[in-house]
Amino acid sequence: MRLDKFLKVSRIIKRRTVANEVCDAGHISVGGRVVKASYDVKEGDILEIRFGEKTTKYKVLAVTEYATKQSAADMYEEIK
Repeated sequence: MRLDKFLKVSRIIKRRTVANEVCDAGHISVGGRVVKASYDVKEGDILEIRFGEKTTKYKVLAVTEYATKQSAADMYEEIK
């Protein structure tokens, strides 16, 4: 699944267009490498998202095409 779609389906970012813009601006990296919106997300990937001074890390647990509000939180785990 594309990175921008994963961010929207998992509800990490609410809109796909915003997710696409964040990717294109170079604010998302996987394994220390900056990736674009077309990156193919796999289970076990560590996503690092930078919003200004704040950086959050997420581990991808599952990749599904659709998710309900309850199951969206099961798609990733926030790493502190």
